[in-house]
Amino acid sequence: MRRVFLGIALLLVVGGVAYWSSHRNAAPPETVYAIDRKVTVWSSNAQVREPVQTVNFGDRLEIVGRSGDNADIRTASGIEGWIASRETVSSDIWKRMTLLSSQARTMAVQARAHTKVLSNLRLEPGRDGARIFQVGRDTKVAILARKVLDVAVKPAGAANASNTEATDDDADSQEPPTTKKEDWVLVLADAKVAGEIAGWVLSRFVRMDLPSPLPDYASSAGMRVSAWFELNRVTAPSGGSKPQYIVFGTRGPEGDVCDFTTMRAYTWGAKRERYETAFVESGFCGLMPVLVTPATQPGSDATFRFEAASDSGKEERVYRMHQTIIRRIDTGYTERHAKRRPRGH
Repeated sequence: MRRVFLGIALLLVVGGVAYWSSHRNAAPPETVYAIDRKVTVWSSNAQVREPVQTVNFGDRLEIVGRSGDNADIRTASGIEGWIASRETVSSDIWKRMTLLSSQARTMAVQARAHTKVLSNLRLEPGRDGARIFQVGRDTKVAILARKVLDVAVKPAGAANASNTEATDDDADSQEPPTTKKEDWVLVLADAKVAGEIAGWVLSRFVRMDLPSPLPDYASSAGMRVSAWFELNRVTAPSGGSKPQYIVFGTRGPEGDVCDFTTMRAYTWGAKRERYETAFVESGFCGLMPVLVTPATQPGSDATFRFEAASDSGKEERVYRMHQTIIRRIDTGYTERHAKRRPRGH
């Protein structure tokens, strides 16, 4: 009997050691976060399956296993099921995107705009940047910064691997890929159920919310708007007050190293009761951010400032607007750089 008890005790010790050895180095489960508004958790990874639960943006999940592009997850309530891996981000990316949104809320807004199409927000500018959220068409965004990236472009005659095979002769004659430049903008998007989310998006996917008729004025001047601000208000003879604006932009295709190269002030003409181009300045390489101190009441002054780059470095330019008149007031100002526009569009 004593031998039996010793045998049982020995088995328990061996079993305990084996259990401890097998679990002491076990890696903790991988933590991910849902990045779509609503993510359906499915009963299986098969084509025939049923929904078992729905998780929301920002919900914390544990990865149980993976199969191809799908992940077997466990929710905070203990429910297990399958979702697409693209609907989640790692804990590290979640921390970085949360920090980006926090920083974005402290940045100076350069323009109000909205998305023209369904658009992916990315953690960094560029098509390879991690997708952190997808906003719908007509989502309101605040533009905060801009960056230009080079993108590889295949020559027009390059072989398409999806429907043809290149011969040796073709390979010898193929031209090397060229590059084009793309504008990306950092935006703070009103994602509603997910709150305000910051991310980078292609600039051509957003449209400025310039009030009418300023879009037509800017377009007729050949100007691609990159930033705009309300500076002050003037009293209108018909009653009330009218806002006055400063608009920044560039000419030509996207990819300019300068964030803007021209600016125009649109003021309210009391005599004709319409907006008029009252000030134009060009020939500089402006850099975001533009910092604006708007007028506090109708008739008071407003100021704005930004840095401009040149071969000799950077200089700060400072301007003051009084009523409908804009003057540069920093020490680097010279009269020949500014042009006073005649009244009228």
